[in-house]
Amino acid sequence: MIKSFEDIQAIGKDSVDAYVASATALSKGFQTITAEAVDFSRKSFERGTEAFEKASSAKSFDKALEVQQGYAKEAYEAFLGEVNKLGELYLATAKEAYKPFEAKLASLTPKVTK
Repeated sequence: MIKSFEDIQAIGKDSVDAYVASATALSKGFQTITAEAVDFSRKSFERGTEAFEKASSAKSFDKALEVQQGYAKEAYEAFLGEVNKLGELYLATAKEAYKPFEAKLASLTPKVTK
């Protein structure tokens, strides 16, 4: 049970610390996600440029179509892989951001319920 003003002060300080830790985790997570998205975009653009060059230098329409189909399949598979990877990064970021509050809630619950 909360017994004094000092207890309330300590709870307030702990809450601020939890918010700061959570914001730090969110910031780091979003930096990682942004870096991953930028890297994927760069690689995707490079693969697209390479496929365009191959298709435009093809000697026949069939060869150009084959190059385009290969690129489309590769781009689709890369996109699905990236979506899964970003989903995992978002989930990890959310878990890290919640940890300070989880610990805070666990420590606060016995004080309030007594």
